[in-house]
Amino acid sequence: MMGIQEWVHALEVGEGRRYVKLAGSLLGLLFLLAVYDTREFRNFSTSEAMDVSQLARNISEGKGFVTDCIRPFSMFLVQRERSDRDMKLRQGHPDLMNPPIYPLLLAGWMKFMPMHYYLQRGGGFMKYQPEVLIAFLNQTLLLGVLVMTFLLGRAMFDPMVGLISTIVVALTEVMWRFSASGLSTMLLILIFLGLVGCFLMTERLAENEGTGAGRLAGLAIGIGLLLGIGMLTRYSFGVLAVPSILYVACSFPKRRLVMALVVSCVFLMVVTPWLVRNFRLSGNLFGAAGYAFMEETQRFPDSRLQRSLNPDFSKFGPGDVLRKFMLNASEIIQNDLPKLGQNWISAFFLVGMMIPFQGAALARLRRFGLGSVAALFLAQALFRTYLTAESPIVNSENLLVLMFPLVAIFGVAMYETLLEQIPLPFPEARHLVTGGLVFIVSLPLLLTLLPPRIYPVAYPPYHPPVIQQTASWLAEDDLMMSDVPWAVAWYGKRPCVWTTLTVVPDFYTINDLTKPVKGLYLTQLTTDTKLSSEVLMGADFAWQRFALDAVLRTNLPAGFPLKHGRRDFQQSGQIFLTDRNRWGGRLVK
Repeated sequence: MMGIQEWVHALEVGEGRRYVKLAGSLLGLLFLLAVYDTREFRNFSTSEAMDVSQLARNISEGKGFVTDCIRPFSMFLVQRERSDRDMKLRQGHPDLMNPPIYPLLLAGWMKFMPMHYYLQRGGGFMKYQPEVLIAFLNQTLLLGVLVMTFLLGRAMFDPMVGLISTIVVALTEVMWRFSASGLSTMLLILIFLGLVGCFLMTERLAENEGTGAGRLAGLAIGIGLLLGIGMLTRYSFGVLAVPSILYVACSFPKRRLVMALVVSCVFLMVVTPWLVRNFRLSGNLFGAAGYAFMEETQRFPDSRLQRSLNPDFSKFGPGDVLRKFMLNASEIIQNDLPKLGQNWISAFFLVGMMIPFQGAALARLRRFGLGSVAALFLAQALFRTYLTAESPIVNSENLLVLMFPLVAIFGVAMYETLLEQIPLPFPEARHLVTGGLVFIVSLPLLLTLLPPRIYPVAYPPYHPPVIQQTASWLAEDDLMMSDVPWAVAWYGKRPCVWTTLTVVPDFYTINDLTKPVKGLYLTQLTTDTKLSSEVLMGADFAWQRFALDAVLRTNLPAGFPLKHGRRDFQQSGQIFLTDRNRWGGRLVK
């Protein structure tokens, strides 16, 4: 047995020293996680996080890939492909917006963890327990991202670059915001880093001319699988197939055709069944998400397309797409590209991309990084929708943030190269300068953790107890309509249609011909609108005018079936109307 002195020696200078550092790093990360979640955790504030969560819950409960957040445009696509003209509201509406991998991951997490979806009556509300557990899952993925960042930085350059890169990523505020957002971004970053890891293995195999065909085929299959899984996590990730296939082809000049063909075939084999499912249901390989290039154009501004029950595509043309691309590209070049990941280390990355590397492997990885930035830039500019306006930074359309760990690795490597060329007065000054760099890049996170503490509820418009109360007045299969259908579906567990573009005839088309609407819930998204420029003159603000008439004039359209409401909702800036008096008291007479 080892004596006390041997244990002390092992911990100070021997093998145990590495484990002490590892344990200290892990404890520091867990402490940061606890501080962040205690002070900065906020309930879901993006529609897509609630949308994918309610979809995952339906999957976990055995209902299949059906959604309770129903978009009128999705109803239009389903109806267009069915001979019986059914919009699929009575048996469950198929989800046509979300790819399957992340909802399936969340569904498995929901089956494993004790999720308490219903809030207790009475007492103050601060946090929604299922959202805390979903954030914990994504923060576990963030830990995996940090491990991969270190391993890749060490393999590409040296352990010091790996360590500093990991610290930079761990102390980047936007990474923590994404980890608590409920979005699939952490999973996608991990998949992307796995792809880079495969490329490093490709370089090692390419250097060995005697590598067997089996190992090469296995590596190509792994790359194709990661690309397919990434695309089935977020459709826009599929654009990385182009730089990835080119990278593989360049790494194996004598076998480039075979390797590129294997990667392409595996990628297509993974994604094709799901794309066929979408096409069968909607007539588009990507479902309702496949029309993202039309959104936020002059013909379909804001959320107009997704709220359209009968959209008119006749006047939409290539010029609308080109104009959208040019406007978004200009904004991305001015704002997003110079600050990848909202971190100053990206400045070193951008400079480093112009300096040649000595090794052929690093040069190819640099070209892959530039190609990936270009591909994600094109996708982000072309497929940007109202989701970016809803949450400008933390959204699924922020594709460039997927590159941030690789940006940090190249940026830190560039910093180390510059530091070696600067004469310093004493050796320890190198550590002081590096510490100063880490402090500067971590300032946004440090300032975020300082007082004042963030309010954890994303209100207005989302207040889970109120939404659950409105939903509880209806039966589980009763249909609602709301300007926040994702919130009603997630918190209230009721099928809910997004407010249509018009009250007449769209509302009546759904209510009379498809399924009766039993409740109408309007939040500050509808009631807090500019009176002159939007409510009175806007073509897409029919429900705002409806709310104005209902509250100020106590007047509803003739024959409108929902005439009963509560005055306390009106006082908070919200409106809830239903078909009968379920509680006593009337808002409209």
